[in-house]
Amino acid sequence: MKSTKILLAGAATLAAGALLLSGCSGSGGGGSTDGGGDGGLVGVAMPTKSSERWIQDGDAVKAELEEQGFTVDLQYAEDDIPTQVSQIENMITKGAEALIIASIDGTTLTSVLQEAADAGIPVIAYDRLIRDTENVDYYASFDNYQVGVQQATSILNGLGLTELDGTPIDGAPAGPFNIELFAGSLDDNNAFFFWNGAIDTLQPYFDDGTLVVKSGQTEIEQAATLRWDGETAQSRMEDILTAFYSDGSKVNAVLSPYDGISRGIISALTDAGYTVGEGWPIISGQDAELDSVKAINRGEQYSTIFKDTRLLAQVAVDMAVALLNGDTPEVNNTTDYDNGVKVVPSYLLESAIVVKDNITEVLVDSGYWTEAEING
Repeated sequence: MKSTKILLAGAATLAAGALLLSGCSGSGGGGSTDGGGDGGLVGVAMPTKSSERWIQDGDAVKAELEEQGFTVDLQYAEDDIPTQVSQIENMITKGAEALIIASIDGTTLTSVLQEAADAGIPVIAYDRLIRDTENVDYYASFDNYQVGVQQATSILNGLGLTELDGTPIDGAPAGPFNIELFAGSLDDNNAFFFWNGAIDTLQPYFDDGTLVVKSGQTEIEQAATLRWDGETAQSRMEDILTAFYSDGSKVNAVLSPYDGISRGIISALTDAGYTVGEGWPIISGQDAELDSVKAINRGEQYSTIFKDTRLLAQVAVDMAVALLNGDTPEVNNTTDYDNGVKVVPSYLLESAIVVKDNITEVLVDSGYWTEAEING
């Protein structure tokens, strides 16, 4: 692993993010904000407070809207679908002028979004695509396929097979390495993009025998983790270790799509007698949650994917404000996010791989976390 390439990759992504951040404050990243908030109400529906990242997302969206003069109704549904539907119904009843929704299950909002459409309320899907309805106007997210590519690339880097930018390393070990695969929740459209990006990246290494999935669980339906739940992931990892590694063989890597899942996997490995150091598996993640950044510092988790929710909040808010102003929000993808009824015009942000060597440059220098928080 070459730390220079890691740092350059992180710096390049941060530079791009800084440009986008400055653009979002005006007309870039989601449309003009001229003539923004008039004190009207905007409803913001988030899935749960059990994940650190959704708290940050909700706070960031609320702050952006309030800065532009809106009143905000921010609600968390604690991963209960009927609760989220009820919360959105209440937002409509209260007279919300726009809705920004991070859905729990993107297939369950058809009826309530018809109510929104009947009331002339525009809808922004936030990070999770809302499916099976024409009544979603725009989608703000990250390049989720690329996130999967980055997760897999970080695994390959940790095993000494590639640089962090994916460049093969001369004289890399031949393996075979035992890897186990975890996916997100099947009711979240993003889980499929993460999975496809990761598997497409790893497939050549499966084909030549460098990587081996000893459990044989190579389909997303087998690897899925309902609601992205860490305890569910821990239980599955324990089952895999018992069923397939009781012969003394070791897991060398675990593809994990989210930090909370990663922490469940780490708990299972620790309980099974694995210790940090030589022989500890390479474990990926996503969202740069503080507990997982600390775990990276301790050597428990190898990597995470940083998705700057501050930028995402700005894009979503700019989209909503543009629509309320009668303008057309800026998008950069009009082909990839088919929700089963229509292709939803989207704005996709970039993400960055974080490993121990570039935590300061990517997370601290950008102001996302402080050294005191990470080391506390």
